[in-house]
Amino acid sequence: MLRLEDMKITQGGFHLRADFEVSQGARVAVIGPSGAGKSTLLGAIAGFVPHAGRITWRGDPLAKDPGARPVSILFQDNNLFPHLSAAENVALGLKPSLRLSAPERARVHDALARVGLDGMGNRRPAELSGGQQSRVALARTLIRARPLLLLDEPFAALGPALKAEMLALVAEIVAETGATLLMVSHDVADARAICDETSLVAGGVAHAPQPTGALLDDPPPELRAYLG
Repeated sequence: MLRLEDMKITQGGFHLRADFEVSQGARVAVIGPSGAGKSTLLGAIAGFVPHAGRITWRGDPLAKDPGARPVSILFQDNNLFPHLSAAENVALGLKPSLRLSAPERARVHDALARVGLDGMGNRRPAELSGGQQSRVALARTLIRARPLLLLDEPFAALGPALKAEMLALVAEIVAETGATLLMVSHDVADARAICDETSLVAGGVAHAPQPTGALLDDPPPELRAYLG
């Protein structure tokens, strides 16, 4: 279980607080107006944003070092290194030195195959489409095998059909691995597609997750104002 206990973030005039829990294996969409703090919330969980209060996983406080947290985070820009091949970009999820053993190289190959990029490991990002680049980033996230998966609108730049395909792939992977998913999105259709629960971030508060259908079908005033 992920628990945010009286968590407070202050950045100049910006304030965000959260006090809720997320069940292990849950799939939670994070929605709300631009600038409300959705990405900031994920950044705090990942260890990149200072905060007051506590964040715990399975009852234990998360480590101060982001790299030691049980978290993988996928950003909108994919964070691929242009001078590295697809396989090398994925391998960074295992070892930043890229000095892999034979079993580790096999894991990289398997991760690329899992996201539909079998045989493309030698291509560099510039030789891949936008959708294929997203798959490389997802493979790198997959190979880390962390129990908390945070998605910060990684597929926002993709067309509707390709985005739907990527969301379905994420849902499959989460179901297979049992990972807990928190996914920032501006599109409520994304939440309906793969997330059973949704957390509204608005007015300086990240609200406790609620069933997605019920929340979107009868939105509170803050969400209604955002949806228009």
